[in-house]
Amino acid sequence: MNDDNSPAAILRKRLYWHSRRGMWELDLLLIPFLEQRFDQLSESDQLAYEELIKGEDQDLFVWLMHREWPEEPSQRRIVQMIVEHAESTDNSAYRTL
Repeated sequence: MNDDNSPAAILRKRLYWHSRRGMWELDLLLIPFLEQRFDQLSESDQLAYEELIKGEDQDLFVWLMHREWPEEPSQRRIVQMIVEHAESTDNSAYRTL
């Protein structure tokens, strides 16, 4: 068990919890992105991710499945980053989520 109570660890746990959407398709996109890319993002992109996961599952699903794009430029950018990450990374380890 990880007993790290630093602000960064607490933020990461909160983001992980909110990235678990209960919709398998979203989990397969959001959790690997969070674990593998989030720390390398700029502060503005990290904030865009935090705002994105506050959204409704239906909106996230439509955006992440390429059916529509968010109107907000920062949201569009982070959605594109998540989609690109999913398309270029082997996420087979996450299929048991």
